[in-house]
Amino acid sequence: MNSNKNSSRGRHQSKKNTQNTSKPGLDSKKKFAKNYRPKPILKRSKSTSTSEASGAKQTKTTEGNEGIRLNKYISNSGICSRREADVYIKAGSASVNGKLITEMGYKVMPTDVVKFDGSTISPEKKRYVLLNKPKNFITTMDDDRGRKTVMELIATASKERIYPVGRLDRNTTGLLLFTNDGELAKKLTHPKHNIQKLYHASLDKKLAMRDLQKIAEGFILDEKRVLVDEISYIQNQPKSEVGVKIHSGRNRIVRRIFEHFDYSVVKLDRVIFAGLTKKDLPRGHWRHLTELEVSNLMML
Repeated sequence: MNSNKNSSRGRHQSKKNTQNTSKPGLDSKKKFAKNYRPKPILKRSKSTSTSEASGAKQTKTTEGNEGIRLNKYISNSGICSRREADVYIKAGSASVNGKLITEMGYKVMPTDVVKFDGSTISPEKKRYVLLNKPKNFITTMDDDRGRKTVMELIATASKERIYPVGRLDRNTTGLLLFTNDGELAKKLTHPKHNIQKLYHASLDKKLAMRDLQKIAEGFILDEKRVLVDEISYIQNQPKSEVGVKIHSGRNRIVRRIFEHFDYSVVKLDRVIFAGLTKKDLPRGHWRHLTELEVSNLMML
């Protein structure tokens, strides 16, 4: 009887062992099938702390892409520079897959949905478009008063959303650059980079030599000193035609300079901007910058 019991116990144990060894295999297959994704998305649990999340190593996608930092993603979308993007991220302006992201260094995967101030954004190919702006177009993305904007002139220039770098008054003509490169736009408009612009000003009367000299030497305007890089009469033209090279970005600065000395600017044309010229670019037309031109801008 003992032998029968032992053999019976052995059979039971054998079945139990068989069941115990088979379950892990099935569970692992189920887990594999459940967790498998052709294009995995890194997900962070709600219980994960900020420090753990920022320090966690993110896995590669099946395409071998480790993702890019959120600040670069925002900059590439044309919103702003990377440094500005850091400020916006800390302020809570960015979300990834519906989750608010405020930590620095967060990486975005190709399949993630990124929103900035509630609008979905995406990194785009950098575009650089130069327009020879005509008169009576305002430098803005749109106008609630129905006036013509520069965006109408470059509507077919790029499928990516591009923005004007700086501004030109409605009645000012000449070179205006558009791009979705937020970092370059910031550099070209920041005073510390001393980006030069050359204007051709047509005045309502001849510019007296004494006034030209005063402008060249510098003067006080609205309690701030105004310095031009160069000013001169345009060769073989009446003394009412003046060239002004300046790097100041103050609003309507060229017009205000002459108004300060009791001259009115009849026409104002920007003929050079950051080394770019109007050569072979008729009024109202645009063109893409060459690779060399883009490289030169990057080195400014």
